[in-house]
Amino acid sequence: MPTVKLSSLATTAPQKFGKEQTKEQFRRIQDELDDLQNLLYAEHKHSLLVVLQGMDASGKDGVIRDVFGMMNPMGVQVQPFKAPTEEQASHDFLWRIHQHAPGKGMIQVFNRSHYEDVLIQRVHKWVDEKTIKKRFDAINDFEKLLEEHNDTHILKFYLHISPEEQQQRLIERTQDPTKMWKYNENDFKEAKLHKEYRKAYDDVFLHCSKVPWIIVPADQNWYKEYVIAKTVRDTLKSLKMKFPKLPTPKNNEDNKS
Repeated sequence: MPTVKLSSLATTAPQKFGKEQTKEQFRRIQDELDDLQNLLYAEHKHSLLVVLQGMDASGKDGVIRDVFGMMNPMGVQVQPFKAPTEEQASHDFLWRIHQHAPGKGMIQVFNRSHYEDVLIQRVHKWVDEKTIKKRFDAINDFEKLLEEHNDTHILKFYLHISPEEQQQRLIERTQDPTKMWKYNENDFKEAKLHKEYRKAYDDVFLHCSKVPWIIVPADQNWYKEYVIAKTVRDTLKSLKMKFPKLPTPKNNEDNKS
């Protein structure tokens, strides 16, 4: 992936996208996704891993609700990754991640992911640069393993929100009764490190893009969700999946009642 500087990329939808028209297209894609997820589950040959990364308040939860919430819950799993437990921290950093890799027929959504170990830990200098470089290599190997040994298709989305929009959304959590449950005082402290996180992400894009990143403008939820839904839809359609047929009888004896 070419060098990416988040500071130079737009956080809003291109002008050619109108809100109502895009929302209508999104609703049609939702219907397609429901059918495609059912087909993925039935065929049981492929799996899909969706990685959602972004600053606090970039809208990861909304994507999970609005893009994947319409699908059959039997075929979709969501796993958030917060600070590791004592047990998890006693293993290698990918140990807790690998346990949640999707099985065949499944869609697995990571709300944050293995990339936190080269982002927040780097920004706060909890690990040294030598360790970060080793983790880049381990992440690339891990994603290659999933692709080559379980036919897992990986989509990695970075939700690109502006500092101004992030601040506004964090303030809403202190004022809107329906959003107060999301309030975390530490989010405001982390928001002050916006530039440091962007630099860390720039380096992630440079070193961990064998599976390419999709950088999604996230200031407008309607556009962000459309882009992600369309990408998932297009990926599933590209698999050329088919419903399994009844097995062919081995001989005529099988047809006798």
